[in-house]
Amino acid sequence: MKLSKIFNTLLTLLVVAALLSAGFWINRWLEENRILRKVIERLSAQSRVAEVLVTKSELDETNSKIKTTIKFLEYDPKGNSLPAKYFTFQGNIIQFQSLVIRFEDKLVRAGDRLRGKSAYLFMKAFVLDGKETQSFEITSAHEIPSGYKIPGEKSEFEMKLWKEFWNYALDPRARKRSGVKNAQIEAPGSMFLPGSIYTLQIEHDGGLRIDNHPIPEILKGEKV
Repeated sequence: MKLSKIFNTLLTLLVVAALLSAGFWINRWLEENRILRKVIERLSAQSRVAEVLVTKSELDETNSKIKTTIKFLEYDPKGNSLPAKYFTFQGNIIQFQSLVIRFEDKLVRAGDRLRGKSAYLFMKAFVLDGKETQSFEITSAHEIPSGYKIPGEKSEFEMKLWKEFWNYALDPRARKRSGVKNAQIEAPGSMFLPGSIYTLQIEHDGGLRIDNHPIPEILKGEKV
């Protein structure tokens, strides 16, 4: 009788443990799928946009070069502005490097994790000047890029997804194995002068376009 009670107790404990374990894995699966849906939603945009404004331009008398400070304002895939970045260069012909990762069409149709979408990233701003070349990082490799991070989330699974992405982006062998269609890098430049707003757009085909238009008259001479 005692053995029967012990057996029933052990059996009950095993069933409870199995149910708790199943519940844990189901909850984990649901949470990972929730995060995955949010990540994929942020990878659904067909372009990325940023704006640049020259906030200061002056002659550096020590080297007779134009010292240029720019404000770089990037927008996330939903059009919300991200925290502005400020860069100061010796010179005013500034280049911006973008990276676009695309995946094979069959994977796009299959929607395989991060594969099945494209990512559009502004990587860095730089001025080429031989040994005096200056470069400022916009997006850090191996981190979740600005604008793609899920607000208010701290998820190991999200980090794992982006670790996979950077592996595809930076390792040619991984790209070949994983079905990456291409990893396209563009780095156009322009002369950046006060009085204009410059728009940088990473287009659907991977090209990076720089356009400019005058600051509206109402803002000229104002500190806004």
